Amino acid sequence: MDVDLDLLRTLITTHSTAIEKSVAGTGYLARTVIGVATYLLDNEGNLDLLTARQRVTFDKFLAPLLQEPPR
Repeated sequence: MDVDLDLLRTLITTHSTAIEKSVAGTGYLARTVIGVATYLLDNEGNLDLLTARQRVTFDKFLAPLLQEPPR
């Protein structure tokens, strides 16, 4: 999967409430998801640099939001 960096940047700067809603009740923190997103932005969206835990966070929360962005 190629990460759309512009969409990812918009997601964490403008639609952070969508991230908060997606993690509600899961035991994950929104700041953890935002941290993974920021790490990806800093590394040009290279998913291979994520640890196993970061990849789970990406797959569980960020990938769905990138596939169907909030409006």
